[in-house]
Amino acid sequence: MPKNSKVTQREHSSEHVTESVADLLAHEEPVDYKRSILNVTAEAWDKQKDVEEDLDSEKRPAWNSKLEYILAQIGYSVGLGNVWRFPYLCQKNGGGAYLVPYLVLLIIIGLPLFFLELAVGQRIRRGSIGVWNYICPRLGGIGYASCLVCFFVGLYYNVIIGWSIFYFFKSFQYPLPWSECPIIKNGTMAVVEAECEKSSATTYFWYREALEISNSISESGGLNWKMTLCLLTAWSVVGLAVIKGIQSSGKVMYFSSLFPYVVLLCFLVRGLLLRGAIDGILHMFTPKLDKMLDPQVWREAATQVFFALGLGFGGVIAFSSYNKQDNNCHFDATLVSFINFFTSVLATLVVFAVLGFKANIMNEKCVVENTEKILGYLNTHILSHDLIPPHVNFSHLTAKDYSEMYQVIMTVKEDHFKELGLDPCLLEDELNKSVQGTGLAFIAFTEAMTHFPASPFWSVMFFLMLINLGLGSMIGTMAGITTPIIDTFKVRKEVFTVGCCIVAFLIGLIFVQHSGNYFVTMFDDYSATLPLTVVVILENIAVAWIYGTKKFMQELTEMLGFRPYIFYFYTWKYISPLCMAVLMTASIIQLGVNPPSYSAWIREEAAEKFLYYPTWAMAILICLIILATLPLPVVFILRQFHLVSDGSNALSVTYKKGRMMKDISNLEDNDETRFILSKVPSETPSPMPTHRSYLGPGNASPMEMSSAPNGRYGSGYHLASTPESEL
Repeated sequence: MPKNSKVTQREHSSEHVTESVADLLAHEEPVDYKRSILNVTAEAWDKQKDVEEDLDSEKRPAWNSKLEYILAQIGYSVGLGNVWRFPYLCQKNGGGAYLVPYLVLLIIIGLPLFFLELAVGQRIRRGSIGVWNYICPRLGGIGYASCLVCFFVGLYYNVIIGWSIFYFFKSFQYPLPWSECPIIKNGTMAVVEAECEKSSATTYFWYREALEISNSISESGGLNWKMTLCLLTAWSVVGLAVIKGIQSSGKVMYFSSLFPYVVLLCFLVRGLLLRGAIDGILHMFTPKLDKMLDPQVWREAATQVFFALGLGFGGVIAFSSYNKQDNNCHFDATLVSFINFFTSVLATLVVFAVLGFKANIMNEKCVVENTEKILGYLNTHILSHDLIPPHVNFSHLTAKDYSEMYQVIMTVKEDHFKELGLDPCLLEDELNKSVQGTGLAFIAFTEAMTHFPASPFWSVMFFLMLINLGLGSMIGTMAGITTPIIDTFKVRKEVFTVGCCIVAFLIGLIFVQHSGNYFVTMFDDYSATLPLTVVVILENIAVAWIYGTKKFMQELTEMLGFRPYIFYFYTWKYISPLCMAVLMTASIIQLGVNPPSYSAWIREEAAEKFLYYPTWAMAILICLIILATLPLPVVFILRQFHLVSDGSNALSVTYKKGRMMKDISNLEDNDETRFILSKVPSETPSPMPTHRSYLGPGNASPMEMSSAPNGRYGSGYHLASTPESEL
């Protein structure tokens, strides 16, 4: 706006305002009367077409279709955690009873905060940095913290994709390379590898062939070149997908988001046909109701809800920012949240159908081995034949027969029973051997697949599914980095993405050394949990308490065309911040009570052993947490003491079709902070509508039209202050 314009002069003058409406509009382009309240003809205004024109004017990419966007959000939120974390927590925390706290917390924490992130991204149409700079400049560090956490998570998450790529290519063999222990030839003798014999073929392949793991985090051992190449492949694929943009990555989502469901359904059908699958499913969903009273169960459920939806990473905001402003993001939030939940339940069914089959196989193996011991004791007269029930047939011994025999021997030989070295071989014990994460995917599941008919086919399908799940989440994670940086600093997308991938690959080399798995564990456990909890709490506070819940609800009413449920008012204002604060406190207490440790594979013992992190590793761990949260106080201090411009009074105006639009992408100091805005809600990132007012719960319904429908002049324009200036 010219500095000598009447509107500008009026802002800098104390004289009484005498300009007429004509004076005010004289410096603007002709009014589009189809869109103005002055339109008294019957000529219709096509709002949808206008919204599309506005989006085109911003030259911001947009999703090709609503389906692509939904699939992208599903691909981002549904990740590896749904397959290998949720089933473990479900088994550990009471089976079917765990679903109750999870569903409750999904509704009171997950859904409202997911809806909040979708709404602010869609409304302001910027990445996480731009969104939080806009809502509350002093809390602008939220966006930078989100980018850092995304970077940390992306570093190790892509390593897991690299592992899956390695197993994927190894699956094109029959028999599968992890189905049997390797034979070592020593002269004329052939012996089984001792480490493999003490553990199992799949465990040996994972730790020795794939990871070439060292005994502790302190023993680097150099790079594992096989995994280095797989990591390079993973970053190349992710980089290409991000460079192509949402138009191309949206098409990729058709495959990467839907293919895992095809595989899960195939595994479910195949699993249900396996012997013992029902045992696993019944064990899974048998509720242990006493667990519901355990605070630890609720803490773990809240953490899982939090990470399952990808809250705080910035990926949700980034994807939503490419939407049209009249998109129904409330429907999107509800749909994606519950698809995520049902995917977790589906994955749990698959996992425990397969693990039920594996438990039966291992239990039968236990019965055979211990029966051979009993026969040996009978032949050497250590045990009497009178101890064997008459109906027992050693050539067709069942688990029930063995259990009966075991109980008799244990009762009679009570004093010397331990010396016999017999195992109870209970199916329940096998089912209770809880595994999660890499242990589930690369050891337990791979071992079960070796017993499948056509095992290479199922192995290829399984690891291709893991790759797709990982890529869907990685594309969203990278969007949480690239979108806000490109929006804020206007760098070239291709250059920044390539540079980011190269830097991430080079730093990621620490994860593909022989001790790399221990660094993956460290980053997974500590680099994101606490910082993200702080980020989401501040996001909630910024919208609900600083920007204002009533004002936010009012703008959502304008954007969506309907008033969101009062439920969201209370959850954003009170319930979610309180729950998140409790979760953060519990996480800090957990860190203090249980010193950080990791599970190391000891080669000589062929077994896992819990070790505490050395001092230097603890220093890295603490630095990760501090570095991820550092932007929050730094940006606050810089803007609180005006060491840098916060942009709150720096807004430029562009004219289009007879109205003013706020352009936050080109901010200048000392510009006007109050503007004459159009009443069309989708035209500006944050208008203050005058014909409807959300007064909060318990008040009268919004007024449809006041006597002065558009501010003091009633002309189709109204005077409104910017959100930042009211903070």
